[in-house]
Amino acid sequence: MKREFAALANQEFDLVIVGGGAFGAAAAWDATLRGLSVALIEREDFASGASANSFKMVHGGIRYLQHADLPRLRASCHERTAMLRIAPHLVTPLPIVVPTYGSGRQGKLLLGAGMWLYDALTLDRNLRIRDRERRIPFAGFLDAAAVEELFPGVATEGLTGAAVFYDAQMYNPTRLVLAFVTAAADNGALAVNYAQAEKLILAGDSVRGVTVRDRLTGETIDVRARAVLNAAGPWARELVERHRPRGLEGSYSRDAAFLVARLFPHRYALALQGRTRDPDALITRAARHLFLVPWRGYTLCGVWHRVWADPADAVHVTERELQAWIDELNEAMPALDLSLSDVCMWNAGLVPFGDNEPGAEHLSYGKRSHIVDHEGDGLANLVSLVGVRYTMARGDAAKALDVVCRKLGVRAARPPTHRLPLPGGDFESFRELLRDVAREAPTGVGQAGVEALAHNYGTRYRYVLELMSEPFITSECVHGSTTFRAELVHAVREEMAVRLSDVVFRRTDLGTGSHPGRRALEEAAAIVGRELGWDAERRNAEIADVERRFVIGATIEPSDVPAAPTPMEDAASAVGTVAN
Repeated sequence: MKREFAALANQEFDLVIVGGGAFGAAAAWDATLRGLSVALIEREDFASGASANSFKMVHGGIRYLQHADLPRLRASCHERTAMLRIAPHLVTPLPIVVPTYGSGRQGKLLLGAGMWLYDALTLDRNLRIRDRERRIPFAGFLDAAAVEELFPGVATEGLTGAAVFYDAQMYNPTRLVLAFVTAAADNGALAVNYAQAEKLILAGDSVRGVTVRDRLTGETIDVRARAVLNAAGPWARELVERHRPRGLEGSYSRDAAFLVARLFPHRYALALQGRTRDPDALITRAARHLFLVPWRGYTLCGVWHRVWADPADAVHVTERELQAWIDELNEAMPALDLSLSDVCMWNAGLVPFGDNEPGAEHLSYGKRSHIVDHEGDGLANLVSLVGVRYTMARGDAAKALDVVCRKLGVRAARPPTHRLPLPGGDFESFRELLRDVAREAPTGVGQAGVEALAHNYGTRYRYVLELMSEPFITSECVHGSTTFRAELVHAVREEMAVRLSDVVFRRTDLGTGSHPGRRALEEAAAIVGRELGWDAERRNAEIADVERRFVIGATIEPSDVPAAPTPMEDAASAVGTVAN
């Protein structure tokens, strides 16, 4: 992918998509497969908002049993299956342990009945998933002794054991979005990052394109199109309200989580009961669950929700909020004994919320993505897609494209994006892929580097290996990391990275959990700067921009994020010891 901003003005597109997060990127791929000419523009970098700052889960819909919402359950399970099928290098099953207590609504019988019902309703959940290790097993049970062995320090009073169900987890949410963008570009879409939609182009009451500003140069051009899909997430309302006072109603939630450099010595996640309940649930346990989830050598803690009334650009997390969340986790499991010093990264993004009274403690979550045809608002040929869950990006994008195609008079069957592999996902077995990478990698590339290449690039790992033959690049990793210098070069040359933050946070593993270290950032800035012609002043400014995103209370502009600690070997403490 090459960044060609000026090319946006060279033709009239069938469709301009505003927003390069999961929903916009999936829509771009889908639209190209329907034969539409497509431009995809993103105001920051691809996957720089809520998609980058998600809880990294691909939900199968088990929670919707509590709401008796079987259509939503089935849709979520279908989308999880699709993700496991089309991106097997980036999505993998995750076992989750839910402790049970007594014989009431927190007991094993009620929870087990729910999980058995869920299994029965999702018998097709592994349809066409070729790799057995990517298949979702049936739910199971543990006795109390097994739970205590897995999670020393879990509350034991009344403990009867646990139910274990499986969901799925993304290895790297930003590279999954990038896979959708790459698939769209491979199929003819023109994708451009740092291209901000300033206003709609109108001819009477008909939308005929978008005026776009290049955020790197300040240049402004008109991008002409027969239709516009507004998939700008929390910025979607702004685009509509520049022309009409109403059109996209509803509030947003700032969904937040944090990472600690501690790790249980296994792959199980743990569900703990928090302080709030789900007011919409017909059947519920005492409170909503908080989760401790293993991810890439860290423990991911969350999720916390807050109605967000401030501007979308102002998303941040305060030290006081982090401390309150830590207190809630320690209350649920005192042996954790977490403190602010354990937090090495926080994530926060905006998603649509439900309707809540001001100051409500027990919040109603957003239920479904919003697809709005704005013809009734006097904006013909404009459709908005505001997504509520990353999991639903592919499926909801397809529904939005159905609306767009009807408006354009295009008779095109919905493409089978639920089974077409994304770039890098065309393989049968991940274990065999690992063997291929290990066999072809230069001597000295360790297992951690092999696994990272296989996960991030799938079968396209050879593009990175080919660059290692260049003298300046070599097969070395950036200091203290498993990220190869060649990956940084590949990100610039082939994946439209134009800022150091693009490379550190969204193209490589260099910044996925904690600050990678000043020396690593300086080395990365030198490599990226060599490709982009940066002087010393620019390199230092780029490093400062990256480091700012590790500060508690700092706003997320494109995104945040950071490297990898040493997993804990001793299970004697609740989560482990700080590795930083």
